[in-house]
Amino acid sequence: MTVTFSPKSAGPLPDFDYGPEGYQEGKANVGVNEERGQYHFEIAGLVTPKSAEAARICEQDLNEVIAAFVQKKSVAERGLFDENTAPQEMTQVAMGKIVRDRYPDLSAEDQEAVRQHAIAALNLTQKAKSLAMGAADVNDGEQRANTALLEGVRQYAMDVRELDIDLIDSINPWHAAYAVLAKAMTESTLKQVQAAISAKRTKILPDEAKELAVAAVKFKKERGRVPSITSSDAWEQRLAEGAAAFMRFREEGRYE
Repeated sequence: MTVTFSPKSAGPLPDFDYGPEGYQEGKANVGVNEERGQYHFEIAGLVTPKSAEAARICEQDLNEVIAAFVQKKSVAERGLFDENTAPQEMTQVAMGKIVRDRYPDLSAEDQEAVRQHAIAALNLTQKAKSLAMGAADVNDGEQRANTALLEGVRQYAMDVRELDIDLIDSINPWHAAYAVLAKAMTESTLKQVQAAISAKRTKILPDEAKELAVAAVKFKKERGRVPSITSSDAWEQRLAEGAAAFMRFREEGRYE
């Protein structure tokens, strides 16, 4: 799948379908070339790369930039499980730092252009995939999956009508990723991962973690299940965090 981005009203690309009404001047259009699996998004406020190197990066290296973003553990943890993290901390701050570190010789304007193109590629394809998940089962085969993704792009374009960079920056790119994880993992496994990450954020001392772990064992014996990090009960959440912290401290050799 290939995605091309351009500023609003940049003009139509040849052989692209822009919907029943065709390309519309003054609007942020979305076009599709089904035969080649290509998508064209016009985005209001999008910064255009000025240098040849920045243009090359936007055309050829976005997958590498996105890979560096999604593989950064601290970013993934906050994006997936910290509900208090503003999307812009991911899309603007975290992605911005990755671009600056990766391409320090680019001008500030070109770095921003690369950042915007990378986060647009990530968020728009993630949103389309999220919509496509409801239209195609993973066992339907590659052709059906590609068709579902195409329909996801079309549906998202119809729902949003007009894209702008502020809107794209306000989308947490991990929301769709969480949906994928939830589909691939059992609910209990996903909650265990969430509890472990939550425990790393929470300042729990080893001695306190041990006491909470004992209380968590008691909780399990009494109720027949482990404490849930997503429980509406604050004490149950604390037990889940404490038990996860205890396991982490034990793996680190903090207990004799």
